[in-house]
Amino acid sequence: MSQPVHTNRLIGSTSPYLLQHAHNPVDWYPWSDEALERAKKEDKPIFLSIGYSACHWCHVMERESFDNQEIARIMNEHFVSIKVDREEHPELDRVYMDAVQLMTGSGGWPLNVFLTPQLKPFYGGTYFPPQDRPGLPGLRGVLLAVAQAYQEKRKDIEKNSRLIVEALNSSMEAPVATTEALDLGLIEKAVTDLSRMFDAEWGGFGEAPKFPRPTALRLLLRDYHRTGSEEALRMVTVTLDRMAYGGMYDQLGGGFHRYSVDREWLVPHFEKMLYDNAQLAAVYLEAYQLTQKPLYREVARETLDYVLREMTAPAGGFYSTQDADSEGVEGKYYVWSLNEIKEILSDEDAAIFINYYGVTEKGNFEGQNILHIPKPPEEFARQVGISLEELEARLAEGGKRLLAERAQRIPPGKDDKVLADWNGLMISAFAQGYQVLGEDKYLQAAEGAADFILAHMRKEGRLLHTHREGTSHIDAFLDDYAFFAQGLIDLYEATFDVKWVREASALADEMIELFWDEEASGFYLSAKGRTRVIARSKKGYDGAVPSANAVAALTLLRLAKLTDNKDYFAKAQKTLLAFAATAQRVPAEFAGLLSALDFYLGPTREIVIAGSLGEENTTKLLQAVHRRYLPNKVVAVTDPASSAATGETLPLLEGKGMIGGKPTAYVCEGSKCYAPVTSVSALEKILGGR
Repeated sequence: MSQPVHTNRLIGSTSPYLLQHAHNPVDWYPWSDEALERAKKEDKPIFLSIGYSACHWCHVMERESFDNQEIARIMNEHFVSIKVDREEHPELDRVYMDAVQLMTGSGGWPLNVFLTPQLKPFYGGTYFPPQDRPGLPGLRGVLLAVAQAYQEKRKDIEKNSRLIVEALNSSMEAPVATTEALDLGLIEKAVTDLSRMFDAEWGGFGEAPKFPRPTALRLLLRDYHRTGSEEALRMVTVTLDRMAYGGMYDQLGGGFHRYSVDREWLVPHFEKMLYDNAQLAAVYLEAYQLTQKPLYREVARETLDYVLREMTAPAGGFYSTQDADSEGVEGKYYVWSLNEIKEILSDEDAAIFINYYGVTEKGNFEGQNILHIPKPPEEFARQVGISLEELEARLAEGGKRLLAERAQRIPPGKDDKVLADWNGLMISAFAQGYQVLGEDKYLQAAEGAADFILAHMRKEGRLLHTHREGTSHIDAFLDDYAFFAQGLIDLYEATFDVKWVREASALADEMIELFWDEEASGFYLSAKGRTRVIARSKKGYDGAVPSANAVAALTLLRLAKLTDNKDYFAKAQKTLLAFAATAQRVPAEFAGLLSALDFYLGPTREIVIAGSLGEENTTKLLQAVHRRYLPNKVVAVTDPASSAATGETLPLLEGKGMIGGKPTAYVCEGSKCYAPVTSVSALEKILGGR
């Protein structure tokens, strides 16, 4: 293999995204003091380019522009060029994305921003082709124009960049509401807004491109649980059905692609993100608890199995993303021709498989076929005159053979770094998967990831954000603390090992110390004095993942119930108040925060099972709890043997023991407690629902 002609400073990075640019002729720097000091010393503007490994247009721009000798020459002569992996530095991504949106009205990736040496943004955009195209300025021309403006119009640039920074800082400020603002009206308004955006035919919200919005779906499940609103449940079930039958779901391998480019969930953008699959597995599990619909159970299981098979590190922890491209072509790994399927399957099986998955000679994606399900399996089985069981067996066998064939193809690239925040979401999903589906492999995956992060992603007692190939680095952000602590609480409610509550409490204490805003309440994204950013971001609205402030609030509320820590409750309440006034304007964008509000408003159930873990009747009582969708609850177990062995217990467990030597359930709701019960039927009567 020939040696690369160029090698730049990115070669020392651990990020796969940065390493993809390590042999560009551009004199790239990673985000570092060295780069920032050079910009000041030479009085050069900074060209900051932010992207991520699975980003299709990031790859396009790398090939077209950053590997272009002429463009590289201009960049090297006039700029200090810095390449950032947004998954490593969310604090930079957040603030400079906000800046570009202020300047241009839109954003996305790749994100390309021009900064003064003082890191103030003055121009930016997303994808630039190398040369001008209709409606798109070319990067070469943009670079030359910016370089000239920086020399000739410095005062204008400094004035405009100062105004942008002032606007960014003012956007972080929000009025703090009074406790009267924390009422159900906020949730009702969000549900109303979501119903206005709901696509009644195809599910989801808004027009194409269509994103799954799991945080909003989970809020709607909570609303149905609280109010019995059939409309709220319908928005969830139509969306989950349509996504599960569409091409955005990998019909052969399980797991979801990033989003759909069309209204029908047919053609996806093919990248797969850990955080999407963690959240969607959890939504399908919760919907299964509510409806007992087998489709939701199977989609959840297949999604978790996909993560186990393709996204789990041997030492523990979960990888970040899979690219959209294979062999430089988007979606190539996942699509099929009619003839390929006919060659692999028998004539009879191929006929069923082709018709069931909507495969045609013409195809539905650049002459190839994205597998999808035009008709529900029950309807299709009736149409072709076979039983549902026979259809499922044939599809399973055919799918297994096609999956084996697909495995021989060149797979999409994988970003194999382990991120603490996304792993926290995945730990939650696997813990919930174990609770609902009862499969030990899911619990083992959750425990393995938690153990890995605690053992390998801390420095001097503080959490670190990212790990790859034996190296952990970058101080953790709010998302890391909040999502990982949440995952540990979910892990406790799967194992009832008190160490997980102890570790979650330690994370909560550090989170408050590092990120809490003493003046206006709520949590900042980045820790005090840890990163060089022009504005410390503090947000309550959701993005592709729920707001970290929302998860922090809900985590603190759950910990307050488990540990009786009054400060956790007070901080959670203040966090809700910090964003309530802003949430009033666009409540549907604050679905995560409103889920925390739903828990706060209660009534919350505190469920304690007294009995030996693993004993049949203890297990049956726990299964009665885990079968049900009970969003506003905490669950704990007091096991006489383990409590005596460790000496650790929780305040919630005090005074609760087995009655008559039988495993016993204690349920308190709000300010009332039910009489303890020892039978499953009596517990089910108290819990209600399914």
